[in-house]
Amino acid sequence: MPNPPRLRVAAIQPRGYPFDPAAALDHLCAATADAAHQGAQLVLFPEAFIGGYPWGLAFGTSVGGRKPSGRRTFGRYHEAAIPVPGPETERIGRAAAAANAYLAVGVIERDARRAPGTLFCTLLYFNPDGTLAGLHRKLKPTAAERLIWGEGDGSTLPVLDTPFGKVGGLICWENYMPLARMAMYGKGVEIYLAPTADSRGRWQATLRHIALEGRCFVIGCNQFVTKEHYPADIEILDEFEDWPDVLSRGGTSIYSPLGETVAEPLLGEEGMLVADLDLGDIARGKFDFDVIGHYARPDVFQLRVNEEPMTAVGASDGGREGECTG
Repeated sequence: MPNPPRLRVAAIQPRGYPFDPAAALDHLCAATADAAHQGAQLVLFPEAFIGGYPWGLAFGTSVGGRKPSGRRTFGRYHEAAIPVPGPETERIGRAAAAANAYLAVGVIERDARRAPGTLFCTLLYFNPDGTLAGLHRKLKPTAAERLIWGEGDGSTLPVLDTPFGKVGGLICWENYMPLARMAMYGKGVEIYLAPTADSRGRWQATLRHIALEGRCFVIGCNQFVTKEHYPADIEILDEFEDWPDVLSRGGTSIYSPLGETVAEPLLGEEGMLVADLDLGDIARGKFDFDVIGHYARPDVFQLRVNEEPMTAVGASDGGREGECTG
């Protein structure tokens, strides 16, 4: 029998570059080239890597109040976000093309259609030829993330067809949304990407569960971030005085379709996990459990996913007599 197909993947756990997209891009290009040198065909970077995940910052906000210093810091954060497409995505595309690899990276996206516009926590996908293959905007920012990011809609739930299988995923605590996971499974995802900002030990149980539930490979990816990674002149740094010096320990890891550990969580340092995935494990895993196949009950349960773009203002279709169009 022929050898089962294999895929070499790299999950990058970088240090943080909050408010410094240029430095983050430099790191991305160097790390992607390193991953390609090691033979990686798919490279993943964490949630909000470019633009920064602002651990510990409340942007001067309390219920019923906003401080001017918080608004100024948000303005600076807004400037650190990137338009999609834009010069930054062109550079990321060149890095993917130079590596001849699929590349996925978490960014803070500044809505280019309505400048200055809303910010989104976004996962970008690039083809090996450098073209932008798709994007996913986080559907539900968690807790205080709602202060700074808007919500995505169902039009940005891509799953990429690649020579080695279907690649897609969700960002951080979206992975706690059962119906969002089911939408991914329904699209046939086989390599499930889970970039995050959650470095807790219990997060590993979530990744393992998704691998078992979806019978897919799961690649979790996070940053290693300390207070020293923030620019010293950020006005509201006093907001995280009571936080530990290490804001995110990381926890990048990889799990198989049977929930087995392919790469142990990387904690307390920046680095890279490189692993060879035996893609035959996906079919073998579905022998006894296929969440959208023989273990589904469509006669009892059905999921409908609205994948239409949602806009606040659009052209009216005029309506029909007797219909309410307000």
